Amino acid sequence: MLRLFGYRGRRFAAALLPLLLAACGTTEPTQQARPAMWLIADEDTKIYMLGAMHALPSSTDWEGGKVADAVAASDELVMELSPAELANAGAVFQALAPRTEPLPMAKRLPAQALASYRALEASGGGFGGDALDDWAVMVLMGQRVAQKAELDSSNGVEARLTERFKDAGKRIGGLETAKDQLMFFETLDPATQRTLLTRSAEKSDEAVKDVKALTAAWGRGDVAALERVINEDVDTVPAARKAILTDRNRRWSAWVQKRLDQPGTVLMAVGAGHLVGSDGVPAMLEADGLKVTRVQ
Repeated sequence: MLRLFGYRGRRFAAALLPLLLAACGTTEPTQQARPAMWLIADEDTKIYMLGAMHALPSSTDWEGGKVADAVAASDELVMELSPAELANAGAVFQALAPRTEPLPMAKRLPAQALASYRALEASGGGFGGDALDDWAVMVLMGQRVAQKAELDSSNGVEARLTERFKDAGKRIGGLETAKDQLMFFETLDPATQRTLLTRSAEKSDEAVKDVKALTAAWGRGDVAALERVINEDVDTVPAARKAILTDRNRRWSAWVQKRLDQPGTVLMAVGAGHLVGSDGVPAMLEADGLKVTRVQ
């Protein structure tokens, strides 16, 4: 889920909750995309690591090139969430999101941020934010931005890969549970949650433009641009970076190294923000002395 994961703090929300990115159709001409992908291998194992976007314009064609080769060669697909966990995530969100006591948004946000929040809310119906934790409000704001940007979850990387692997009768697994992912937010300290929410609201008028630029960089495989976008947000909120990016990337790096002990070919598709930068999974693997090759 991250991202994540542009929408300033909402990059975290969009990355962490692919299930909440509603599908919206678009009639734009087909756009070719070649997202970044890496390979780590030993004598009998290959693991492709593909940077994913959880939702994309339906006009985006990203399944060609080396991705098609990796899909055909792989025996197994591993994502952040398995299909079963993704299906359960909405219920988990509903259980964790409510506050113990309501708190009006007017008491949480400064005037400028509150005005921007109200404008985003008015664009498609209320969020019910008074009754929700700060992180949950941010998630719903991210959903609204995705809708306004005409992103389509059914064309997202995980959804399309799931179809391909199911049709081929290949294994599909996940690295985390839906509760794991939501608890990364739920357990952030209140000050960090409020900072993320405030930043999200303050910049919400720029969010659609930001997410389109982020999607374009992903489609070009421009990892430097992706790293700049991610760092723009998370470097200002260290506690969020540690919980939502660095710690998870470390666990996933350990998973990759352990998976190399089993023969076979695996396609690992996780949010693109987890694969770029000095604390991205490829960089962590290289720091441990393993050879990682960019193949697209």
